[in-house]
Amino acid sequence: MPRGRPPAAPRTAARPRTTAMARHGADPSHPFFRTEVRSMDTSRSTGARSAVLFPGQGGFDGAALRRAAARHPRVGAVFSRLDGVTEELFSRRISDLVLGARETELKDLLDSDPWASQIAIYGAGLAAFEILRERGLRPDVLAGHSLGEITALVAAGAFSPEDGARIVASRVSVIQRHGGVAGRMVALTTGAGRTRQILDLLGDPGLAVATENHDEQTVVSGPADGLDKVVAIARQLGVGAAEIDTPFPFHNPALSPAVPEFAERVRALEQRPLALPVYSPILQRHYEPGSSLADLLAAHFTMPVRFAAAVRRLREDGVTTFVEAGGRPALAKLVRRVLPDGDVRSLPTLALDGQGELALDRTLDALREAGLAAGGTGGSLGELLAPAAPAEVFTAYWAERGPALLAQIRDEVAAFADRQAPPVAAQAPAPVPAAPAAPAPVAEEQGTAGAVPQDRELLFAELRALYADTLEYPEEVFEGDVQLEAELGVDSVKQVELLSRVSQRYGLPPRDPAFRVSVYDTMGKITDFVWEHLNGQSTPQPIPAAG
Repeated sequence: MPRGRPPAAPRTAARPRTTAMARHGADPSHPFFRTEVRSMDTSRSTGARSAVLFPGQGGFDGAALRRAAARHPRVGAVFSRLDGVTEELFSRRISDLVLGARETELKDLLDSDPWASQIAIYGAGLAAFEILRERGLRPDVLAGHSLGEITALVAAGAFSPEDGARIVASRVSVIQRHGGVAGRMVALTTGAGRTRQILDLLGDPGLAVATENHDEQTVVSGPADGLDKVVAIARQLGVGAAEIDTPFPFHNPALSPAVPEFAERVRALEQRPLALPVYSPILQRHYEPGSSLADLLAAHFTMPVRFAAAVRRLREDGVTTFVEAGGRPALAKLVRRVLPDGDVRSLPTLALDGQGELALDRTLDALREAGLAAGGTGGSLGELLAPAAPAEVFTAYWAERGPALLAQIRDEVAAFADRQAPPVAAQAPAPVPAAPAAPAPVAEEQGTAGAVPQDRELLFAELRALYADTLEYPEEVFEGDVQLEAELGVDSVKQVELLSRVSQRYGLPPRDPAFRVSVYDTMGKITDFVWEHLNGQSTPQPIPAAG
């Protein structure tokens, strides 16, 4: 460690919470299962007519999302808000992955970093809900399946969309840190009781019932070798098995070591009052006003999703219309399996039917006919921008050119905002001697590009001073090869912020979507990166802070 380098901040190891868990599910006496229903719950649950359901794992249909984005500006608006978070945390825009030039499906996202599939599922659910709300749907209650509970809480106003994305990202990173990558999840075509008999036969404590979807579908999570045995026994018994598209073995007591850290991360975010009731299939009750959502969401790690029981409870409360806000019609189909009676309507949104048509269009029509939605004032994007063009022509055009046009609009709006910003007031000059004074240097805080240093060494000195001043470290610790995160503890979020300041100061162009801050992990690499861009620019222009 170079002389003068600040010591790393001590980290307090979080002790895993002890929870009363049965081996294959939660103990019904656990406090999170208490069924107290306070004022908001009783006032909204009696006589409820409609519920919006948010899917979890597997709830993404890339083709349907792109089709919806071409018709509904809300889709692009939602993902634009999430872009800031994913660029900050992962140096990539989620919009570029799911709405970019290349068509992307869930398998492509799962083959990428785990965060991509999870935030894509979350964003799709939120976008579908925004369209439904724009068209006048006012649901009586919201509910989510696993990951979808986070989306439901955000839709109900408990967190901002950006903080919801941070919660989803933390859910991934915390599980990764605690060794959850090795496991997976498998769906069995049998009920929870028979599934538990199979698990009892194996006696593997790492296996658990993760979700109870309906009377003939139960999902098991656990280590890969244990699940291979589950599948083998199931097939001998004539029970079908299918692997779930998911990066981790969610809802498993083995994840309990990750609970305290996740709760702490969520607790750091602003929690707001719920504007709509949210029923939890995991807790088997409504979320209560004033509850610590950080603790409840963290408890989800180890508790099963009892979706079938939740659907039956909502039906008892008067819900007759269930709308799935998200990709694929998985929950809509589950509702029909749980409630086969004819007086219940179950509607998908971001899914394509057998003719390749977007289910959302028929769902909006059905909601209007039922008096649950209006025509809305938003209209489709094609109607707004090119009313004379046939819908299929505009859809094809937007699929090819839409992402580039949105990127251009973002850049132009940012440049416009920069021009509209009031100039920084100049400070009054300090008294000087009678002798001629040298010109005053340009203030570093101004938002315009500074003078280009004459050589790399001067640039390195300026960058070192900037980083030292921002981080309040001695300048001498910033040697050329010092590792910013590994040695100085500067996390990736702070590194993105610092690079944005550097971009403002030197007028660098917007970073490529493939840019990864982890590649530039030393002062030497950052200096080389800036120097190369400066040499390629004759007249640097200011840009707004990114990431």
